[in-house]
Amino acid sequence: MLPGEFIISKKPHEVTTLLGSCVAVCLFSRSAQFGGMNHYMLPSSATGERHAKYGDYAIQTIVRFMERGAGSLKGAEAMVFGGANVVGAIISGAQIGIKNVETARNMLKEYHIPITKEVVGGNTGLKIRYQTWDNQVAYRYIERSQFAETMLAKEAHLQQNKIKVLVVDDSALVRSLLIKAMEQEPDIEVVGQAGDAFEAREKLLEKNPDVITLDIIMPKMDGVSFLKKLMVYYPKPVIIVSTIAKAGSKVQLRADQIGAVDVIDKESLNLYQGLDKVKSVLLPKIRQAARTIVKKRDKDEINGI
Repeated sequence: MLPGEFIISKKPHEVTTLLGSCVAVCLFSRSAQFGGMNHYMLPSSATGERHAKYGDYAIQTIVRFMERGAGSLKGAEAMVFGGANVVGAIISGAQIGIKNVETARNMLKEYHIPITKEVVGGNTGLKIRYQTWDNQVAYRYIERSQFAETMLAKEAHLQQNKIKVLVVDDSALVRSLLIKAMEQEPDIEVVGQAGDAFEAREKLLEKNPDVITLDIIMPKMDGVSFLKKLMVYYPKPVIIVSTIAKAGSKVQLRADQIGAVDVIDKESLNLYQGLDKVKSVLLPKIRQAARTIVKKRDKDEINGI
C-alpha cells in the first residue's frame, strides 16, 4: 500500500506497507469479522482538501465504510502504527510523525473506537503486514541501511512536494492529452514536456523531475537508447508509454531489463476517447514510480540489451 491509499473489505486481503513519519490505522470489526487499513502522510490539509493522504479524511473514510458494511461501529477496534521521527533532518516538518499519531488518537476517540495496540514514534522506519480477515499484524523495524534511508527520504520529499513529471513524446497531441490527465491531480505536477531525447535532456537537467514518461518511436534518438543513457548517467523512474510496447513484446522486455519501472501500451490508454482510461491506468503508475528507487547501471551491463 502506498501513502494516500486505503482498503477496507469483507473479502480477505493481506496488506503490506512501509512507514516512516506516515501513520497506518488498522481498523477491525469484531462483530462483522472484517477490517481495513489506511496509510496517510499528513494530519490534515490546510486548504480543506479531501484526499486520503491526510489523516483526518483517511480515518473518516475507513470508519464510514466500516459502519456501512457492519451496520454499526459496535465491536470496532483499531491499531496505530508509524509516526517515527525520520524526516526531521531532511525537511522542515519535524514532529510531523507525532502530529500524525495525535490525529489518529483524537479521531478514533471521537468515534469511540478503542485503540488496542500502538507501535508508534521512535527514530526508525517500520514495515507492517496486516490481515484484514482476522486482524493479525506482523511488523519489523527497518534497518538504517542506505536503501532504507533513501526510501524514507523519498517519503519525506513527497510529503512536502508534488510529484514532478516530465512528459517525453514526439506527438504534441499525445503530450497534451497526458498532461491534461495529470494537471488536475493535487499531488502531481507536470514540470516540462519534450518532443525528442535531446530536448528531454535539457528539461531533465533544468527541472529535475521525479518521474519521466517516455515514448519509444521518436526522431534523433529512440526512447530505448535514451533510457539506456538515463540509467547510466542520470537514473530516474521512467514509465515507457508507446504503441510498440505490447504486453509480452521484445520492446517491453528490453525496457524492463534496462530499468524502466513500468511499460504501458499506448493503445490501452484509449487516448482519443476521453481521459478516464488514461487516468485510471497512468496515475497509479506515476505515484508508484515516484516511490521507486532506481539503480544506476553500468554502461557495459546494458550495452547488449
